[in-house]
Amino acid sequence: MEALPLRKDVPVEQTWNLGGLLEQDKDFDPALAQVVEDAVNFERTYKDSITDAQKVIDVLIAYEALQESIVPVGAYASLNLEVDRTDDSAQMRAAKFGSAIAKISSSLSFVRSELLNLPTTVLEEAATLSPLYKHFLDELLKQKPHQLHPEVEKALASLSATFDAPYETYNTTKLVDMHFGEFEVNGTSHPLSYVLFENDWEQEADTDVRRAAFEAFSSKLRDYQHTTAKVYNTHVQQEKTMANLRGFDSVIDYLLFDQDVDRELYNRQIDLITKELAPHMRRYAKLIQKAHGLEKMTFADLKIALDPSYDPKVTMDEAKDYVEKSLAIMGDDYNQMIEQAFNERWIDYAPNKGKSTGAFCSSPYGSHPYILISWNKRMSEVFTLTHELGHAGHFANAHAHQSYFNSRPSLYFIEAPSTMNEMLLANYLLTHNEDVRFKRWVISNIVSKTYYHNFVTHLLEAAYQRKVYELIDNGESVNATVLNQLKRAVLEDFWGDAVEITEGAELTWMRQPHYYMGLYPYTYSAGLTISTQVSQRILKEGNTAVDEWLTVLQAGGTKSPVELAKMAGVDVTTDQPLRNTIAYIGDLINQLEQLTSKIEA
Repeated sequence: MEALPLRKDVPVEQTWNLGGLLEQDKDFDPALAQVVEDAVNFERTYKDSITDAQKVIDVLIAYEALQESIVPVGAYASLNLEVDRTDDSAQMRAAKFGSAIAKISSSLSFVRSELLNLPTTVLEEAATLSPLYKHFLDELLKQKPHQLHPEVEKALASLSATFDAPYETYNTTKLVDMHFGEFEVNGTSHPLSYVLFENDWEQEADTDVRRAAFEAFSSKLRDYQHTTAKVYNTHVQQEKTMANLRGFDSVIDYLLFDQDVDRELYNRQIDLITKELAPHMRRYAKLIQKAHGLEKMTFADLKIALDPSYDPKVTMDEAKDYVEKSLAIMGDDYNQMIEQAFNERWIDYAPNKGKSTGAFCSSPYGSHPYILISWNKRMSEVFTLTHELGHAGHFANAHAHQSYFNSRPSLYFIEAPSTMNEMLLANYLLTHNEDVRFKRWVISNIVSKTYYHNFVTHLLEAAYQRKVYELIDNGESVNATVLNQLKRAVLEDFWGDAVEITEGAELTWMRQPHYYMGLYPYTYSAGLTISTQVSQRILKEGNTAVDEWLTVLQAGGTKSPVELAKMAGVDVTTDQPLRNTIAYIGDLINQLEQLTSKIEA
């Protein structure tokens, strides 16, 4: 395996084209200066003028247009940095935008304060005058009990770049300062980095190499554990301070408030999966152990393929074919979007030094989505690709049918459209090849990628995260020792005696950026619960279920997550959808056991 190339050496056709945001780097400074000037002029024009319903609508029209104009400038700064955090110019551009957005946010903070100081009847009259802003005003009114004095809101807005500092420091430490070098196995040296470990070595079939990579990777993480823990403690203490300021008893309630979700849905997702999915996943771990002839199953072995000798490499052209065929059921408009994504360079898939780990889809309003992955030529990465295209399809639909203020749904629902695409890919693969070994390969990818990643990895992160916030709510702090203990306890509780939680496993809390994004980790299993149920409907009902799903995507943020799920035929106010999904995962593992016995016979 070769070391990662520098960004400048990556073929341009494997990178995204940001020309839809700004034509070139030199356009950034003038564009940024313009939006700062526009924000100052906006404040000068509208501050202290919002006195009646018509003025409310006037200011919201101008406010929304201004917010839309900021989007491409911010996206350009952010996305340039995401592909190469070692790039000095990208670092400075992102920092410049962070400083500017703090100034802009401070200038614009009066809007919410003045609107919420108006009588409720005036806001209700404004919603009648322009139904387009009814959702925005309804959501604003929910925040009234937690709104602070206008000058306090202005001060907090001006500190936005400072509040983002822990996340930026985390990423800089992880992607710029950490150098993993090489590790040696039986006299052979191998290159190591964040991307190489998570995309390749973690899935390496050779046990000696895989475990040595895990040990070397963990050793480097350990060197930075105290700094990373200090940064994370700063972040969670900051969240607790904001929760207190806004009148929430718990930081968990504060973070759930914006998701429009109560504690019952949040706790159920974590508790039920931890308890009822664990036995199924322990069987899966034992199946891997037996297939590989391992004397013991360790944490470092959990990501390997069930059948590594039948794990063919997949080219990007083949991935495109799988994706397009599996999503054909979504209709012409959706598939035209998929075609554009590949043909117009929406996808940045070349691995390179300094590139952010994992994968994401950024969907700037007024532009097309941008997808970041690091292609490793495995079927698991095809699931990642279609997952991110699910986000793209969601926001392409939402942006086409909703205004800027109405386009973004609750975080609770955000992973449903992405995991839906994974389920459609799985459905397609399972119904288009009856070969026993192929079928086992596909099902093992569904379990190890779609469900392991979303229902295990992220869910265990959520269980750990809840423990952290419980400590913070009790007035305590966290450091590396505490975080290591919490993470190890969560892993041991879930895996029991089926998996040895080897030294280094406790450091996996250092690997996930989602901890800096509020209560994000649990939403993966929430979204996958919805998409599993809807994908089964699509198998049975075809276009009727698809049309209803497209309507859900087009609704954007105009409905609560409970309402969006109900529109798709899933009632998440009960535990039945989650229990059905856990049973479905158990059935997949049953099939793997049966297919393995058949192949071995």
